[in-house]
Amino acid sequence: MTLANIEMAVYCFDVINAQLNRQKEPPVPREIPNVKLPLFVTWKKGVHHDLRGCIGTFSDLNAFHDSRFKPIGKEEVPSLQCGVSLLVNFEKIHDFRDWTIGRHGVRMNFDDGHRTRSAVFLPEVAQEQGWNHVETIDSLIRKSGYGDRIDDSLRASLRIVRFQSSKIVLDYKDYVNYKQSHGQPVLR
Repeated sequence: MTLANIEMAVYCFDVINAQLNRQKEPPVPREIPNVKLPLFVTWKKGVHHDLRGCIGTFSDLNAFHDSRFKPIGKEEVPSLQCGVSLLVNFEKIHDFRDWTIGRHGVRMNFDDGHRTRSAVFLPEVAQEQGWNHVETIDSLIRKSGYGDRIDDSLRASLRIVRFQSSKIVLDYKDYVNYKQSHGQPVLR
């Protein structure tokens, strides 16, 4: 199994810095395995680690922009923390409660009669929010854009996959220390 490593988070900071400095995207470091796995990159900001952006993909796409947030500005970078989550161990479940808070993430989809809706939460989301299973699933349904009534019948109709993740978290200070200890420049 491929595990998240520090070089992945360092590379994310490198990409952000290159974008903000209008430079060419850096090459992928050799320490990052050339495998295709679903992944999410989560940016948090400040001492309270407020969500600044989270973008990911379950397919082989270049995922960079989170439309829920304004683009990250150069002045914000020193206050950022980057989390890279590699998603693994996918299992279909038949009961919306058949997953463990803090251990499993959940991806759901359903047809609302007009369109198919989908949304995902990483394993840490429910625990960080203090949600139980129903609150998590209802929040996931709302995240999908569904605005009508949520009841047990709707919850029972969901197609849900639970998964786990291998995650690495790196804040900007540790990113700078990593770059300096490896004799690499830090773009500012």
